[in-house]
Amino acid sequence: MAAVGSTPIFEQTDVFVAGQDGVFEYRIPGMVTSNRGTILAFCDARMRKSGDPPNKINLVLKRSFDAGKTWGPLTTLAENGEGAVADSCGVVDRQTGTVWIFSVYCPVGVGSINAAPGLSGATFLFKAVKSEDDGATWSKPIDVTPMVKKPDWSAGSTGIGSGIQLRNGRLVVPRYRATYQGGSTTPVESESYVSYSDDHGKTWKIGAMAEVPGGTNECQVAELADGTLLLNMRGVQGNHRKVARSKDGGATWAEIHEDAGLLEPRCQGSLQVLTDGTSRDKNRLLFANPASLQRENLTVRLSYDEGRTWPVARQIHAGPAAYSCLTILSDQTAACLYERGEKKAYEKISFARFNVEWLTNGTDTIAPKK
Repeated sequence: MAAVGSTPIFEQTDVFVAGQDGVFEYRIPGMVTSNRGTILAFCDARMRKSGDPPNKINLVLKRSFDAGKTWGPLTTLAENGEGAVADSCGVVDRQTGTVWIFSVYCPVGVGSINAAPGLSGATFLFKAVKSEDDGATWSKPIDVTPMVKKPDWSAGSTGIGSGIQLRNGRLVVPRYRATYQGGSTTPVESESYVSYSDDHGKTWKIGAMAEVPGGTNECQVAELADGTLLLNMRGVQGNHRKVARSKDGGATWAEIHEDAGLLEPRCQGSLQVLTDGTSRDKNRLLFANPASLQRENLTVRLSYDEGRTWPVARQIHAGPAAYSCLTILSDQTAACLYERGEKKAYEKISFARFNVEWLTNGTDTIAPKK
């Protein structure tokens, strides 16, 4: 693709629409851009009714070869009988070209509040599918549960959306673990962490928990210009995002605090590096979420100081909106795959492509590093 000029760009298409292809409701968007520039959008297909597991949920995918203008047919990547394949997170190995999608596998009748501890049986399992051909074909599910979950854990999920590959080659997938008791929908414990692989996904290790007072769950991670990892987390309590930083690739966390500049209704959010000062003129970090006390007002924010402040914000959708996933395309435009609707947030999942000129109302343009 040609380089982006100074003209503001904002384009939007609907990718997954409730009721289409025999699916009652689509939720939990994830998205990655492959080495070839293909956009892979995936999500939960809640086949017969809305709601989290226990439910019949399949992992489905659509691909775009033209920067999101058009989308191919719906493909089912994984299903678990009458159980669920849910809450997925993708990551691209830039060195091998392999595309990974990690999901939670829930047996029939098992959900967060009744999942048992353990690595098998009536509990949450963690598996992945991978593609070596740009998403045209996929492997059978690969069970990584023993590598990313401890035996005394019961429920939890991926960070939802996308993981990253560090400049040193390490693959990093954001995750959280949660414990529920007595049928309550509020966890007694909930902590975010990352799993990471230094051998292109053959083996995985569990990093330290980012211990935030009150607990956190769904999270996203970015590698900053100096190699620091920034973990941005949904809080179990309060209405601002929680953040932590790691100097050792996710093995430990520090600088854990609440970000007063990022309002949230306790909903998943998305984080993505647009540019860094190693190859472009400046550091630019994007964050997207419903910037409200309710699931509405899907907003993209821009930081120039590695997520310490967010001086730029642009609304994508004013009405009901919820989960999102950001990606960067090969022409340096950004894209956000997000849940939205007119009456409720889960009517469709739409794809919005935009550039920094649109985001900043023409006050910023990406330039090469001098």
